[in-house]
Amino acid sequence: MNTNTSLVITSIANSDHPILKTFAKECAEQNVSFIVAGDTKSPKDFKLDNCEFLSIETQHKLPFTIATLIPDKHYSKKNIAYLKAIKNGSTIIIETDDDNIPLPEFWENRTENIAGHLLKNENWVNVYNYFSDTNIWPRGFSLRHLTNQIPNINNSLETCYCPIQQGLADENPDVDAIYRLTLKLPVYFKKHNNIILGNQAICPFNSQNTTWFKEAFALLYLPSYCSFRMTDIWRSFVAQRILWTCNWNLSFHNSTVYQKRNDHDLMKDFEDEISGYVNNESIMNDLIALDLKQGKEFIYENLRTCYEKLVEKKHIGEQELVILDAWINDIKQLM
Repeated sequence: MNTNTSLVITSIANSDHPILKTFAKECAEQNVSFIVAGDTKSPKDFKLDNCEFLSIETQHKLPFTIATLIPDKHYSKKNIAYLKAIKNGSTIIIETDDDNIPLPEFWENRTENIAGHLLKNENWVNVYNYFSDTNIWPRGFSLRHLTNQIPNINNSLETCYCPIQQGLADENPDVDAIYRLTLKLPVYFKKHNNIILGNQAICPFNSQNTTWFKEAFALLYLPSYCSFRMTDIWRSFVAQRILWTCNWNLSFHNSTVYQKRNDHDLMKDFEDEISGYVNNESIMNDLIALDLKQGKEFIYENLRTCYEKLVEKKHIGEQELVILDAWINDIKQLM
């Protein structure tokens, strides 16, 4: 594994948590930094070898404006861990959760330029369908487009620049509450070549098994003033829209983790996902309609333009822009 890599998780588990211990051990073996962002429910005595734990108290002492602005008890605490990884000198950030267990392939070297089947101008593409013969879709996918035919691909592979790469998860993959309430799990994905989404090809990606390279670090930002179940999904829509302005791509690859899902109330998940079921498609349409500037030098400006639109449409609270401005200021100083 590349030595300038950090693995980032947010968790309120204790230091005896078996998956956290697994990641700490394997990160040490792979020479990967391991950063865990805690929250108010985190144990005060958390101590795990080969793990940099960011308690609430530690977070507030970090030299990031964002650290005291992000609300407690929210998954967006992960933003602080991203910044800490960047401050530590990481040029690759891998993120996952404390209920995902790494497969051996998880530790293979990652590179921005990868070969795969490139899709462009295809609108909504259910990428899971390339990796499974079962009826399955990723959390955040537009329900209106579930019956779309997936685009045909040929045998040729293209090498593309993909600074954001989504890995799948076996056994209990990241699907929405509608799927969990009506269809069967576990699911194990079949092996397939990478699927690469370019301009005007859309599929949500999550924060459960995702690799980010330095040029795309600004797009890591997770919004705070929206549903917990939508923060990484709506981030993914913003990120994809801005990727297009840079002529960059998003890739999906074979499962490199399997999930032993933490306890969830599925009806509560359903309730928290309603804002997505109703608005995911319109959010993406609004982002596509924005007149964004072309070129990677405009990433920060475009990022704010996208979130201004989400706030204008009342998908996200207006307090978000204060945190976003702090994020942009913090990350500019680190980059």
